[in-house]
Amino acid sequence: MKPKAPAGRAHTWTAREVVELAVQHDLAELEVEQAGLRVRVVRERAVSERPPDRHAPAAIPGTEAQPAGRADAALSPELTSIEAPMVGTFYRASGPEAAPFVVEGDSVKEGQVLCIIEAMKLMNEIEAKVAGRIAKILVENGQPVEYGQALFLVDPRR
Repeated sequence: MKPKAPAGRAHTWTAREVVELAVQHDLAELEVEQAGLRVRVVRERAVSERPPDRHAPAAIPGTEAQPAGRADAALSPELTSIEAPMVGTFYRASGPEAAPFVVEGDSVKEGQVLCIIEAMKLMNEIEAKVAGRIAKILVENGQPVEYGQALFLVDPRR
């Protein structure tokens, strides 16, 4: 989709054209800025359909998470949700070659580091707010997360 602009003038994108471009090229996110106005389109798709992010660190072998979900907390009323305290990029380990902080089934203590969220080039350690067992990891390594999004389900009964 290349709209034609009069000779010597740049094309002015409409919000509809930006959305159509994102859909046409199956993009999860697209941002266009022109004349001081920024339009950002973020599309949600099933995790299995999402192509790998070329800029995210390599996945840690054996640490594949289950599909992300906010409604997964309904699996059991006894489970406690650990949520993202900020917007950023979720990482399960301190580096691409490092072991993950936790895996499903691990016992954790209150205050134990569960993951890192990178926000504005700062690495923020996210700690367990309760002691228990990691019942489910809801986010994939390298995936963008939103404020309040569930990251882990913890069974405080251990």
